[in-house]
Amino acid sequence: MSEFETIVDPLLEELEIDLEGIKVAAIGGGHGLAQALLAVQDYAATITAVVSVADDGGSSGRLSPALGIPPPGDTRRALLALSPPGSAWRRVMEHRFEAGDVAGHSLGNLVLAAFAGMSGGLGEALDTAGRLLGARGAVVPAAEEALTLEAVVDGRTVTGQVAVAQARGTVESIRVLPEGAEASRDAVRAIASAEQIVLGPGSLFTSIAAVLLVPGVAEAVNLSDAGLVYVCNLTTQDGETLGMDAAAHVQALVAHTGIRPPDVVVAHHGALRVPDGLEAVAADAGAIAVLGSRVEEADLADPGAAWPQHDPARLGAVLRRLA
Repeated sequence: MSEFETIVDPLLEELEIDLEGIKVAAIGGGHGLAQALLAVQDYAATITAVVSVADDGGSSGRLSPALGIPPPGDTRRALLALSPPGSAWRRVMEHRFEAGDVAGHSLGNLVLAAFAGMSGGLGEALDTAGRLLGARGAVVPAAEEALTLEAVVDGRTVTGQVAVAQARGTVESIRVLPEGAEASRDAVRAIASAEQIVLGPGSLFTSIAAVLLVPGVAEAVNLSDAGLVYVCNLTTQDGETLGMDAAAHVQALVAHTGIRPPDVVVAHHGALRVPDGLEAVAADAGAIAVLGSRVEEADLADPGAAWPQHDPARLGAVLRRLA
């Protein structure tokens, strides 16, 4: 038994979860994926988050090149969304340092980096951390190495997730580097075994496409018989999707990543406070039908949120009907 197993295994013996029921794979990254994971816990027994490893900002952007691991930030956020609140381990994983050499780092990112160094990489680190947290599902990285987003926006090449997110203009093409990258086996297995695949909500190019562009991911989605649901954002995003309605979002996903058209596009219909400079993402059922999808509308917004975001309970009720 390795030193890592000696330390961790005793902590895991009573945290195994045995559930049966519908299997859901949720694809994306950031805050949007976290909201989707909170939503699917309302009805899914088996949940796997397939998460972007192209984040180059903040704590993740510092740790990934320094330690030679995929950026842990988006995976940590997904793991916390699947974990019960209030536990000591969750408080540890949520803590962020404000001073000293570790200022700006999430302790959760550092814990995942330590586990990755002690074991077989980020995938195994997430499995261990998920069991310690009592997570309701699994979190797997889309690839086993850090990836870089590269896009052509209005004729200029833009490199890096943060830069792409902030680049205003039309995304003409987008890809992940290095060219030899491939999807992790766990990501492909999760998609292949799913009975429902949920895309979004989240940043169209820098969260959702960042996963689907990893060679092997879109192919796994297209081979799956699972229902494919795209949860549209509530509003456009400055620098990434300005001026794009729901049909334009779907068209861009299909054109840039090669996935099949979603079976259903879930869109918000109801009151919404839209920040200045942005627009509500309107869903034209006719335009979306031309693309091969149908629209499911509902009041999805969290009325108490300071910034527009999906209410997990409302979103979960819709996704349950579609499962």
